[in-house]
Amino acid sequence: MTDSRETLGTRDRSPDQVVCHVDMDCFYAACERLREPALRGEPLVVGMGYESGETHGAVATASYEARAFGVESAMAIGEALELLPRKVDAARDPDLDVSEAGFYRPVDLDYYEEVAADVKAVLREHADVVREVSIDEAYLDVTDRVRWESQETLVGDGDRHADGEDQSTVDRPTVTEFARDLVRAVREEAGVVASVGVAPTMSAAKVASDYDKPEGLVVVEPGEVREFLAPLDVEEIHNVGPVTARELREMGIETAADLAAAEADRLAERFGERGLEIRRFARGEDPREVEPVGEPKSLSRESAFTEATEEIAQKRERVRSLASDVAERAEREGALYQTIGIKVVTPPFDVNTRAESLPGPVQDAELVASTALGLLEEFDDDPVRKLGVRVSKLSFDAGEQASLGGFEDAGDAAPGDTAAADTAETGVENGDERPPHVGQATLRDFFPDLS
Repeated sequence: MTDSRETLGTRDRSPDQVVCHVDMDCFYAACERLREPALRGEPLVVGMGYESGETHGAVATASYEARAFGVESAMAIGEALELLPRKVDAARDPDLDVSEAGFYRPVDLDYYEEVAADVKAVLREHADVVREVSIDEAYLDVTDRVRWESQETLVGDGDRHADGEDQSTVDRPTVTEFARDLVRAVREEAGVVASVGVAPTMSAAKVASDYDKPEGLVVVEPGEVREFLAPLDVEEIHNVGPVTARELREMGIETAADLAAAEADRLAERFGERGLEIRRFARGEDPREVEPVGEPKSLSRESAFTEATEEIAQKRERVRSLASDVAERAEREGALYQTIGIKVVTPPFDVNTRAESLPGPVQDAELVASTALGLLEEFDDDPVRKLGVRVSKLSFDAGEQASLGGFEDAGDAAPGDTAAADTAETGVENGDERPPHVGQATLRDFFPDLS
């Protein structure tokens, strides 16, 4: 018989399912401190654009010490430097106070992925079902491994649990014991710090993990979800971003309790189905199961220019670099690809995509670069704000790779044939994307296809 835990969607769901949301605290800064222990306790900003003295770029993450100076994620690097000068600059400038300066480090994606792999290994040791949301957060279904604090045995009850559970359930660790061990294991085995929220639903678990950072542990028992959420600001509810929160406040809905009590028809009229969904979340109603995310459908890298450029050489050099990065990542993940494409953003913010389909899946860095550059030629005379390179139609079987000779023989795929790719940007409807934690942005903000 197949273990039911190995087949998604087949296990009978209990109303007392146990979901853990694990969220790494200031993950990128934590990685830098792991590599450079002298940075511990110091204001630390991880970002881009400051290395050569330029002030364009963005903050990817800010340590809690840096947040005290007002530095936040997604902030322009120039603004961050005004709030928190670099130590090296303060040491040279008599007008700057070294004690009110911080350290800056560039984003190192490959290193963060290495640390993330160690974290994921710990999570998989502690749960049979893990849904990786990003490089620094994941959901775990641990229903079959733990018991709620409220599940206690009756004296003299023998082999039966007070509410009908058998002795095997009683012998499991409580959710608090489990979560404490998980936080400890992440810290000791991966060298970074995590906050954990535990609840019977995914949406409540995510809110709980953000409730008491850093290295927080918040457990919300079944039957207590709505009470836990009620006093929170409406923007704390899962899937409520700043735009929706502002509109809700205009409707007189300030807290989760207000949202839970709001008329369903009124919310549906204003926000459609999403309005009903966030109302359910505020009421503690969330039937979703924790399911692992499948293999990526595409891999891409994007990069913006400080100002729109018409320089052909500059555009081609940027595409070469992006193509190299994408091909290297595909090789690292063992991915073959059958479509190569580019994204070109022209002023003001017009998104153009072009793609070329190949006869069969390959893994060829030179082909990615030459194809992307060929597609770029259409935009030689256009000012460009941003460029991206993407490979898609992925497969992960090395035995499937097509030979280059196969391209020469393929009469139905002449080089240079292009097809308009999907121009829809990944994001939340109506642009209401929930901002990252203050002081920490997901690397998806900078590398959209990061898994």
